[in-house]
Amino acid sequence: MSFPRRNQGSDDPELVRRLSRRNMLGVAAGATAAALLGAAAPAAAAPAPPESGHGHGHGHGRPVLPPGRLGIQLYSLRDKVATLGFAAVFAELRKYGYDEVEYAGYTQGSAGSISLSQLKRLTRDHGLRPIGSHVGYYASDPAAYTFAQNLDRVLDDAAALGLPHIGTASGPWRYGSTVDGWKRCAEEFNRYGAAARKRGMKFYQHNHSEEFSFASDRPDVRLYDVLLAETDPDLVHLEMDIFWAYVGQYRYSVRPDGTPAPFDPLDYVLDRPDRYPLFHVKDGDRDDTAVPYGYRMTDVGDGDIDYRRFISAVNRTRHGRHAHHWQAEHDNPVDSLAFARKSSAHLHGLRERRR
Repeated sequence: MSFPRRNQGSDDPELVRRLSRRNMLGVAAGATAAALLGAAAPAAAAPAPPESGHGHGHGHGRPVLPPGRLGIQLYSLRDKVATLGFAAVFAELRKYGYDEVEYAGYTQGSAGSISLSQLKRLTRDHGLRPIGSHVGYYASDPAAYTFAQNLDRVLDDAAALGLPHIGTASGPWRYGSTVDGWKRCAEEFNRYGAAARKRGMKFYQHNHSEEFSFASDRPDVRLYDVLLAETDPDLVHLEMDIFWAYVGQYRYSVRPDGTPAPFDPLDYVLDRPDRYPLFHVKDGDRDDTAVPYGYRMTDVGDGDIDYRRFISAVNRTRHGRHAHHWQAEHDNPVDSLAFARKSSAHLHGLRERRR
């Protein structure tokens, strides 16, 4: 059994073998999803009617967004948390129709001190579920609040908050950009994942675009494939930041030697949907002239990433409407509460295409 060629980005037989081994348990679900997506491809490729925004699917069919699964990464609202406090922000989020929040630290500059128990109570009192949190991977300071330096403390705090997921937005760069360097990071991620699993939590890693680049010592090997191959799928999960994945597609669809290495971020998810419990829903205007990364970040619904296509395809995987969480995010919104309100309205308004 071979790893699907569309995502491979590598001609390394050993890496392909490892990816095949990692994919054994989930290949049936992934193959079914890929077949479903293929069957729907003509419809999905057709332009959506320009009913609102960029025309990505507002209409009268079944909602694309599964009920109870919309969250927001609180990093997007760090300015409002700092000035208004968590309670006021949570009240607005619930009013806008959010179900979940993903923490980006547990104080975020909130006026006055706040304990973990108070934060947990505030979150739940406003009808929101805490779904996860980002913590640093490693630091030079032995007292740093990171997985590498203080794993037990990080997991203790996550357990106190009742988090089902605890992860990092740091890439596996601790030992450089070689294949062996990423294998060393994968070993550490497996250890963090095993420790989290003992606490009833899932450890996850959130990508940026550089994870899709190629190994410095093996320019035929995509580093993201090393991460997938070398981490245990039962211990290490992934939060795909969809915006950064499409930036990665723009930046790294050609190897350093000039040979094509195309990939679709969605295919990674469809190959192993069980590895992706969380997503960051972040939008961007495609611009390959004035923006070096190919996309200019925008509010969700104002960009060119087709979230009706993406979420619908994930929904069609096994347990798809019940196994994933969708977190709206913008790194630097002009008005963070307006961003939150507009993103929720857009995502709740997406409808499946009639067949």
